Amino acid sequence: MATVTDYTEEELYEELSNVTDPEIPVLTVTDMGVVRKVQKFDNIVRVTITPTYSGCPAMQRIESDIKEHLQGLGIEKVEVVTVLSPAWTTDWLTDEGRRKLEEYGIAPPAEKTTDKSALTGSKKVVRCPQCKSENTEMVSQFGSTACKALYQCQDCKEPFDYFKCI
Repeated sequence: MATVTDYTEEELYEELSNVTDPEIPVLTVTDMGVVRKVQKFDNIVRVTITPTYSGCPAMQRIESDIKEHLQGLGIEKVEVVTVLSPAWTTDWLTDEGRRKLEEYGIAPPAEKTTDKSALTGSKKVVRCPQCKSENTEMVSQFGSTACKALYQCQDCKEPFDYFKCI
């Protein structure tokens, strides 16, 4: 049976790339950037996570999935700590995560910083994940979850979720 000492912190972090997001199953918790740190203390592993937003209903599931995965490796004591500061931002999504979102049919965040289009009055350019057209329109500020908006492509006419910039 494996123990904490059989793994480096880097190996444990890499193991978490096998834990998927319950709302977007093509993404892992490391793709999302919610795993902030993995630490080993004697016979315990502590994983520090930050929710994508403070009311995210998936965080309890993510916490239990992290514990279950590491315990499945033989690590008996796993502690998951949630920190809210600094707040998660879509900048923490990995390039691989952005690619996976688009392949799954969800447009990744259009820019690397918080969306300021409402302040400037400019139209956000969101690329359709199906046909790659930039001729898209927002249908609703809220999509299938609170962190997504609903868009429609004006060329292929397909609706799609857009992962909002936070």
